[in-house]
Amino acid sequence: MTNTAHLTELGHSPDTLAQRQAELLALLRQTAPEVLSDNQLNVEKLKELLGQERIAPAEHYELNWAGKTEARREIQKTSSHTLRPDANNPASAQHMLIEGENLEVLRVLQKSYYGKVKMIYIDPPYNTGNDSFVYPDDYSETLDEYQKRTGEKSAEGYLNKQSLWKKNSKESGQYHSAWLSMMYPRLYLARNLLRDDGVIFISIDDNEAANLKLLCDEVFGAENFVAQFIWNTDGHTDNQFDVKVNHEYILLYSKCELGKKLGYVVDPNTRSESNLWKGFAENSITKNGPANPPSEIQLPIGFPCAKSELQLKSNKPVQGYFDEQRALGYVNREITSRFGVSYPIRLDSMEVNEGRLVKPCRVFSGWANVNKLRAFIENDCQPLDEDGEKLYFFLSDNGVIYYRREREKAQNILSVLRNFSTTEKMRSELESFGVLFQYPKPKELIRYLSLVGCGKDDVVLDFFAGSGTTAHALFELNLEDGGARQCISVQMPELLEETSEAYKAGYRTIADITRARIDKVIAKLKAEHPDKTAGLACAHFTLAPSNFKVWRGDVGSADALREQLALFQSAEKAGQAQATDAQTAMLAELLLKHGLGALGVHAVSAPKQVAGVTVHRVLLPDDKHMWLCFEPYTDALKDEMVKARPAQVVLLNSCFVGQDGHGADEQLANLQLELAGLDIGLTVI
Repeated sequence: MTNTAHLTELGHSPDTLAQRQAELLALLRQTAPEVLSDNQLNVEKLKELLGQERIAPAEHYELNWAGKTEARREIQKTSSHTLRPDANNPASAQHMLIEGENLEVLRVLQKSYYGKVKMIYIDPPYNTGNDSFVYPDDYSETLDEYQKRTGEKSAEGYLNKQSLWKKNSKESGQYHSAWLSMMYPRLYLARNLLRDDGVIFISIDDNEAANLKLLCDEVFGAENFVAQFIWNTDGHTDNQFDVKVNHEYILLYSKCELGKKLGYVVDPNTRSESNLWKGFAENSITKNGPANPPSEIQLPIGFPCAKSELQLKSNKPVQGYFDEQRALGYVNREITSRFGVSYPIRLDSMEVNEGRLVKPCRVFSGWANVNKLRAFIENDCQPLDEDGEKLYFFLSDNGVIYYRREREKAQNILSVLRNFSTTEKMRSELESFGVLFQYPKPKELIRYLSLVGCGKDDVVLDFFAGSGTTAHALFELNLEDGGARQCISVQMPELLEETSEAYKAGYRTIADITRARIDKVIAKLKAEHPDKTAGLACAHFTLAPSNFKVWRGDVGSADALREQLALFQSAEKAGQAQATDAQTAMLAELLLKHGLGALGVHAVSAPKQVAGVTVHRVLLPDDKHMWLCFEPYTDALKDEMVKARPAQVVLLNSCFVGQDGHGADEQLANLQLELAGLDIGLTVI
């Protein structure tokens, strides 16, 4: 008895490329059905539809490098790994730390976090010539094959660094290509995880800034470029250098147009007397220049004024003025001096009572925002809604028309980021509570970027976590504004140099440092703010091989196929269903595969004995339940399912051992029929 319908889904991460292809085909089927026949794409018809001007010639503008084709193949690979939860994880956790190679982790996260992440921040290797980043981007083989290729683990249980993380020397003939090949699939998979209004920040320096910009243009689309920030890294400028480099870059891209609406943030260097703090923006709409041809506007009765009482006589100019200004298109100094007039020109007297015009008045001028002024007048002089802000116009006491945009929050995001602390200060702060890391990003910088890029309840991902600065910044930011941002940190267990201070202090990998910092920061915040941090916790996960067997589609002989079929009498690996910790790992993997997220394990109620069988119950988003069971099935368990009516039931093939007068196949068939009649979903793996 076998049921292998779900083996591919369980043994591998979802095929995101196939998903995207299906979405593209569906879009073409909807918008251009003539280019599809029997679900096949007619390229010639597509070319004809697009027009020759949109078809790239053989040689065209694009970013290319040695190894790009292989890097594309990395995107198409599926994963045979999962996330294994730490046995000591808190019962409820808001945040996650995942220890493992980040490309593989991104593959594993595709199902549960596809389109759910609001903001990504990464600080990847800068390709300085000393970075260790040539990762083993091939996970199609078995764990045994993987370890043989990469080198056996060390005596302490860590993977051999020399085989896994090699330095990309500048003497290499493919110095830039190797870095691009490393970044390309990671950025592509990261894009899948972003929401439609999601954004990504990427730190970089001069070594690869130009290449990264071109790469992001390809992955995210040049039209989704938002900004290239310059981060002023060091305020000390009195050192004697030919050129002192005291900056890095942070690229900002959105997934699509929705992501370009950023948070209401004011640059911290803004002067206290700035108009930004007033809660409104205000300025004259009089505009004198060639790009603003003058026109006549009639202000109606009821047009608002700044003063309750106002009476100005007209200042009609001589006719010659109009002749000359119309010829030039705008008022210049010569005309102004000759006729003694300037914009705005009031063609009628203005009379005001209780802050409103009591009779119409014509005004002649060059204008800014003239279309919005007309829309305001057409709206009976009621405020316009501009992205949640009120926009209205009024006459000043000298008869000039002003606009005012009222806002609850000011926004002033500048492309040069100054005074966000320094690496040196952050390093000293970490050392104060026993964490050693050479080049940590300042948490003040990440805090600011988070205010720009995400809201209070959003998911944030950092898959080059380093020392864990992103998590640290979000913990404090949530404490500060009462937010519930969730941080997912991913860090590879790269071995530290034995000569490093961190190694001497007892740390063995960078992931050890990440975990230590997160734990220490949580403990510190809980001690300082016990009334506000009750729910602050971080769950720890490790990248691990799947708990389920992986179906191999490359077997060529009948004997090999029969051998594989025999293996799949049960999908789980030997001993998985019996061990308590293994059941927890299987449960976590199944929840990931069902799109409930790695933290979905915390939505599981305490295991319950139902008809003598251990059942794990998961609360689904629609307030329904999923039941998961890894122990032998009985008819009594079926009766309880019928009573409880869960939305979904998940069982292992090995649960059906045959009893109560029924064979295993008969048990499964009867269960399928009965649950189908009650609209209860059944997954057997």
